[in-house]
Amino acid sequence: MSTKGSSLTSGGGIEGKAFIPAPNEHLRGLVKVNADMVGFMQSHNPQKVATLDQDATLIETAKLEALYCYKKFKAYQPINTWWAEQGMVLHTEFRDGNVPAGYEQLRVFKEALALLPENVETVRLRSDTAGYQHELLRYCAKGEHARFGRIEFAIGCDVTPEFKKAVMEVEPSDWQPIYKEFDGQRWKTNQEWAEVCFIPAAIGYSKNAPVYRYMAIREVMGSIELPGMESPQQSFPFPTFQVSSQRYKLFGLVTNMDWAGEKLIHWHRERCGKSEEAHSVMKEDLAGGKLPSDDFGENAAWWWIMILAMNLNSSMKRLALGKSWASKRMKAIRFSFINIPGRIVERSRELIIRLVKGHPAFDLFLEARSRIRALVPVPSG
Repeated sequence: MSTKGSSLTSGGGIEGKAFIPAPNEHLRGLVKVNADMVGFMQSHNPQKVATLDQDATLIETAKLEALYCYKKFKAYQPINTWWAEQGMVLHTEFRDGNVPAGYEQLRVFKEALALLPENVETVRLRSDTAGYQHELLRYCAKGEHARFGRIEFAIGCDVTPEFKKAVMEVEPSDWQPIYKEFDGQRWKTNQEWAEVCFIPAAIGYSKNAPVYRYMAIREVMGSIELPGMESPQQSFPFPTFQVSSQRYKLFGLVTNMDWAGEKLIHWHRERCGKSEEAHSVMKEDLAGGKLPSDDFGENAAWWWIMILAMNLNSSMKRLALGKSWASKRMKAIRFSFINIPGRIVERSRELIIRLVKGHPAFDLFLEARSRIRALVPVPSG
């Protein structure tokens, strides 16, 4: 339970239940500023499709008021909604460490949808197993959103005993290899996928429940147990199952999309790399992992301001510096663009930047200035 009397949040909690303080007008103002920044990016880089990746991240801390997370250390755990096509954070919600990653994810998703610019036509959702909530799946599959209707999704599903049983019934010939591309060639991995005939008990009682597509992904584990040498007590930090003497890691995926299985798996996995990279940028490059206060509300404001800085940096890289800069981290930008020795002279109401003759950053500054000037609307009339 969180019971912080913050100047930037309001509300109270009930012992034994997750509690998220409601933002006040100041935090809501930061949400509006961020929406305007995203809208500005959309106006100059229009995208009709918004692929939204929802993921939570742990911020380890020694703050006295912080609460313990599921990994048994004190932390905060904000949940972020990443717009993949724009490379920007559409929405974030700062939370205590004891709040489960998927808690009220449907509400968060609805709030994120409300922030999308008007010219977005299609939304797709990707999430890990924290998003495996039937109210969220049903909302997307049934087309309950007034603006976007049916929302396609690919979400990791829980590997329950019932799901394992369904996987065990898959014919050996139905397992198909997963490939990866490298240097223009396709290489076979040690993973395979298969469609699974599975209906979870949570929706099996209703004839009107949406029909989902379940997929299993299995990965060969390195060591093979010899007959008579099995260790039934051995446990692993991930789901496994065994066929004959071969043990496999097991992962599940649920979707309402009709894409080819391997294509869908690779598309869903794009979330992992970008999400982890974005979280690293948040916490390391932009000081999101160095919270300034014991006060929850002040830390929430700090986190939101960091998000604004991240999105501003993303916009600058794509709109002012060019696409080749889009993947560069702050360290590279500081070295190549910000920490450039020079002199700024103010004269006749003008700012003049003087660099060393022949400095490689000279052309970069000129190109960036030209691109920034092109972003300014031309006065009508």
